[in-house]
Amino acid sequence: MSPDPLAHRFEHAYRAHSAAVLGYLVRRAEPPEDAADLMAEVFTVAWRRVADMPPGDEARLWLYGVARNVLSNHRRSRIRRHRLADRLREHLSRSPRVHHDDARHDEADHVRAALATLPERDREVIALTAWEGMTAAEIAVVLDLDPGTVRSRLSRARARLRAALADQDRIPC
Repeated sequence: MSPDPLAHRFEHAYRAHSAAVLGYLVRRAEPPEDAADLMAEVFTVAWRRVADMPPGDEARLWLYGVARNVLSNHRRSRIRRHRLADRLREHLSRSPRVHHDDARHDEADHVRAALATLPERDREVIALTAWEGMTAAEIAVVLDLDPGTVRSRLSRARARLRAALADQDRIPC
């Protein structure tokens, strides 16, 4: 049985041109660290459209075109996210805030700062519990984990949060 010619075309194009495509993306991506993700997207498109990919060295130019389109989509997406974030910040800055208790506000800032020092998975289980009011069973569904695993993660995350809060208390202001 002969190998699939389209799969062979894709493999050849990847081996022959992936370094050049990655270089193209690194030089143009903002931030450059996004280049690896963009390259994965380029070759995902290439795999889906391998029948459209020209054979031989023309594949390189075709891949550059795909990379250019992926970069354009990435830039538009970043611009949209930034605009949405700006609008949200503006909206939140105009929203009335109730700060009857400055000490309570300071405490909330203290907790937020401690949370920011924790790994993402710790912040997630704590946020789902504290802010979203979810039980361990509900968090297990959201995170696709066993409820026992969630309880363990939550216990460890709370311990790390307590330690982070204690560390902040020891830092001179």
